[in-house]
Amino acid sequence: MARTPRPNHEECRLGPEFTGMKETMQPTTASEAGYSSAYEEALRLALVAHREQRRKGSGLPYSIHPIHVSVILLRHGFSTEVAIAGLLHDLVEDQGFDPEEIDRRFGPEVSEIVDALTERKRDAHGRRRPWPIRKREALEMLERTSKEAAAVKAADALHNVESFLEDLRQDGADIWRHFNQGPIEQLAYYRRITSISRRKLGSHPLVRELADAVSDLATAIKDTGHP
Repeated sequence: MARTPRPNHEECRLGPEFTGMKETMQPTTASEAGYSSAYEEALRLALVAHREQRRKGSGLPYSIHPIHVSVILLRHGFSTEVAIAGLLHDLVEDQGFDPEEIDRRFGPEVSEIVDALTERKRDAHGRRRPWPIRKREALEMLERTSKEAAAVKAADALHNVESFLEDLRQDGADIWRHFNQGPIEQLAYYRRITSISRRKLGSHPLVRELADAVSDLATAIKDTGHP
């Protein structure tokens, strides 16, 4: 399956407030150390919490997803706190982790982002809620949330879409049997995320990268057909 060439965003990863950073970079000071104990704590927490979980389709350890989401955010110049929220964004939703514990250990900025991106997957009786309802609620929340939370959602969507593309290259349209909805519904959902992200973050390189990936997904779906 051929893939549409992407523009190289490597030179424009950072937001406008970081313009010129590459030219003015100085050796790291003690107060700007590369090591973060908070990030290490969040990384360990994510690895342990998701240790039994697997990615749909590929079957890879689920932790590859939150780790790559945080890497995307760091590569695009977002703060350590936003990257930590990327590591923890599925913890409450998928593992039932106590949101107050996230607030206590990582602070309100992280906990507010995680809360904004947490879907309610089950109703009061423990039954799984329908995918379309959950996604509609998630998109409505995304419209109201902070730019930082929108950035985490964009990074989350980017990694999910890139994972779809990799799985399609390896296994074709058969991958869709692993998911709650088929390719048309999935594509529509990620197009909505892209549209909202653009309204929240403007022309940020992360949004452009997500838009490119979603465009590639549309082409891949057309090329591979439906299951």
